[in-house]
Amino acid sequence: MDASPEHGAERMSLDAGLATAEAQQRLAQYGPNATPDVAVHPLRLILSKFIAPVPCLLEAAIVLQLYLHEYVAAGVVAFLLLFNAGLSFFHESRAQATLAALKSRLALSASAKRDGKWITVPAADLVPDDVVKLTLGGVVPADVRLLSGDVLLDQSTITGESLPVEAGAGTETYAGVLVKRGEAVAVVTATGGRTKFGRAAELVRTAHVVSAQQKAIFRVVRNLAFVNGAVAAALLAYAYWIAVPVTEFVPLVLITLLATVPVALPATFTLATALGAQALAKRGVLPTRLSAVDEAASMDVLCADKTGTLTRNELAVSTIRPMPGFDEGRVIALAALASSDGGQDPVDNAVRAAMRAKVAELPALIRFIPFDPANKMAEAIVADDAGKRMRVVKGAFAVVARLCAPQPVATQEAEALERQGYRVLGVAIGTDGDMRLAGLLALSDPPRADAAGCVAELRRLGIDVVMVTGDAPATASVVAHAVGIERPVYPPGPIRDAVRADEYGVFAGVLPEHKFGLVKAFQNAGHTVGMCGDGANDAPALRQAQIGIAVSSATDAAKSAAGLVLTEPGLAGIVASVHEGRITFQRILTYTLRSLVNKVRQVLFLAFGLVITGHPIITPLLMVMLMIAGDFLAMSSTTDNVRASPLPNRWRIDRLTVAGVLLGLGDLVFCAAILSYGYFWLRLPIDALQTLTVVTLVFNGQAVFYVSRERRRLWSSRPSWIMVASSIADISIIPTFAATGFLMTPLPLWLIGGAFAAAVVLAFVLDEIKLAIYGRLQMTE
Repeated sequence: MDASPEHGAERMSLDAGLATAEAQQRLAQYGPNATPDVAVHPLRLILSKFIAPVPCLLEAAIVLQLYLHEYVAAGVVAFLLLFNAGLSFFHESRAQATLAALKSRLALSASAKRDGKWITVPAADLVPDDVVKLTLGGVVPADVRLLSGDVLLDQSTITGESLPVEAGAGTETYAGVLVKRGEAVAVVTATGGRTKFGRAAELVRTAHVVSAQQKAIFRVVRNLAFVNGAVAAALLAYAYWIAVPVTEFVPLVLITLLATVPVALPATFTLATALGAQALAKRGVLPTRLSAVDEAASMDVLCADKTGTLTRNELAVSTIRPMPGFDEGRVIALAALASSDGGQDPVDNAVRAAMRAKVAELPALIRFIPFDPANKMAEAIVADDAGKRMRVVKGAFAVVARLCAPQPVATQEAEALERQGYRVLGVAIGTDGDMRLAGLLALSDPPRADAAGCVAELRRLGIDVVMVTGDAPATASVVAHAVGIERPVYPPGPIRDAVRADEYGVFAGVLPEHKFGLVKAFQNAGHTVGMCGDGANDAPALRQAQIGIAVSSATDAAKSAAGLVLTEPGLAGIVASVHEGRITFQRILTYTLRSLVNKVRQVLFLAFGLVITGHPIITPLLMVMLMIAGDFLAMSSTTDNVRASPLPNRWRIDRLTVAGVLLGLGDLVFCAAILSYGYFWLRLPIDALQTLTVVTLVFNGQAVFYVSRERRRLWSSRPSWIMVASSIADISIIPTFAATGFLMTPLPLWLIGGAFAAAVVLAFVLDEIKLAIYGRLQMTE
């Protein structure tokens, strides 16, 4: 709630400040000047991890395994359940870290006038209408309006303005702003959650977007439940109808459940992204949320903050326009004489940094007079070789120009530079009544050296880059053009609920809540959004975006809100994140497709076996062995050699499910043929048929694995050595058990070898089917 100085005037005046009793009353009314603590109890967060679709199905499997005394199998599934829950809990706690970092930006104490005296009070005790003092190097403790004095304010982390703001009486500024120069007295207008900073913290708390990874897992389970659920229900109904004994029926329920649920899918997603995160760490990118790694694969819009992200967030002299009789070197040298050496004034530091070489015949400095906000100039008293004293002034062009003879050309030059978004200074030398304009200096926050190259590379990768800044449209357009963003500026006014990235390239004059809203508007239009920023004002948008990226120089608030933090200067880490994300996506896609094919085939195979034999064709123990030897070893696909796609990836789960069902049906034909051969031709007993089923599923699973890993021919690329080693282990362990009769009925070697040969044939047949399906469903990338 905003307040004005007139509020409560009967007990307060601006001269005396608030009375202590009044301040205490308002503190009780408005609450402390701090962002509210809204932490969710850890127990609630933990419990929420066990009610998603996959955890619920795994919990059901554990209960059945314990009922059947399958303790080892129950332990394996329980470990996966706890691992994924713990990892998810860790990542969701990042939101609380973001709020803590936002709070750390606020001033810890403040100088306030109470009962007519200046005292130091905790910043949390400030209330509306408090009179406070702002001093050099301090942090503005609340939203305030200046009453007197002049200060230079760095508002870049709050509003995104790259240039410091000269502020005097009547100026409003915000909690968290840095005072770079001067001193002022101000009245508090808002505190706590009602400040712009507090509203940013609230946006961070409420920001939420379901990751593409979470959606993918949910939809895979949903589609498997839809496809396999009907088959499983029919299978169990048939088992009941033919009066399968209870001793076989309950295990059949467990077998069907394990055959349906992609038990290792969440763990595989986690492992793949963890390996991607490890690769990114070596390239100067630190993932703070694992989901951000594969989200980078789907990103098709990057909202880039201007100040400190596309630019260096430091003033620099971009242009020097000398007047007749002067050259660039002399103009900048004179300006340096009228600049402080080693202070905190960003303008003076920029001028001194622009000195390229020593200038001959430069006047000797006698005295330096710092910048005076009242006349908007800094001044130096100098002497030439003859000892004649002169003034050198540097300041706002309009002020300096009034000291000199009119120069229409200089005025036109200054106006043209200001229209381009530059801050224009005038430099003059002479004596009182005889000042001569030496030249103009145009200051700006220059783009990072690699910004244009990064934008061009992201565009080549199919990602639209838009600039989002609190700066004015003119300034933003200049920088946008310099880095290669050529689309028009979004018109003034509210941002629409849904915005397409191909419409506009620059969104200027936006506050933190607008950046947050823009990210949501892009998401509403169907985009997968990345947000790259560096300031506390970017934190809400960084948190809301599917992939938040904080540059190396970012504030703690921005870094804790982001999913990726660049640990090295520059923007190369963004391109690296996209490349590594797309590799991770392809690896996860391989495992997901394999799981769909195997789960569809397994349930249909169980139904086929029950129909022709009247018994379950696999036991719970054999199913768990199959799961460990197959699903877990297949996690080696997270290390596979894959090609990063040239364009953003998309989770097309429905198409993937169709492909999985069709390939599963093709695989089913081979499995059914082998089982039929064993049952009708060889007349194998049920326990030997169960062994043959496991061996068949192992070999066929490997065929599906190598067919799934390539979008082209299965021999188009070389698999990783870890994947090959895992495959060798898979096709060795259970077949060896089958040959020796360990934990299962033995089979002759010729039958095991025949099943292997059939699987080799299956691989080439499925590869042909795959190419036809992929072409029809447009799944070549």
